[in-house]
Amino acid sequence: QVQLVESGGGLVQAGGSLRLSCAASGRTFSFSPMGWFRQAPGKEREFVAAISWRTVTSYADSVKGRFTISRDNAKNTVYLQMNSLRPEDTAVYYCAAGPWEGLLSSRPDYWGQGTQVTVSS
Repeated sequence: QVQLVESGGGLVQAGGSLRLSCAASGRTFSFSPMGWFRQAPGKEREFVAAISWRTVTSYADSVKGRFTISRDNAKNTVYLQMNSLRPEDTAVYYCAAGPWEGLLSSRPDYWGQGTQVTVSS
């Protein structure tokens, strides 16, 4: 059974930082691209960032320069460092894994359960 478990969400003031973690279990993800998505209330789930096993990265325009995705293959864990947070970043953040093209088209093979990030103004 594949599991992706996110942690690190919470409440932060605008301009602050948070780091999300996603631990993968059930199979090795060392060679699997992984990514982050988010869904705000009343909006569709949207792509945030992705990282290949060779650490090639891709970001949504809305987070470029503020968010950084990274991974630790030895720990089967992917991270999302979020700086300069804005109220519009408030959403449930989901970890995902699967082929690179699937991540970029918001169709990954696996989803985590999500973690809430709330940015107050």
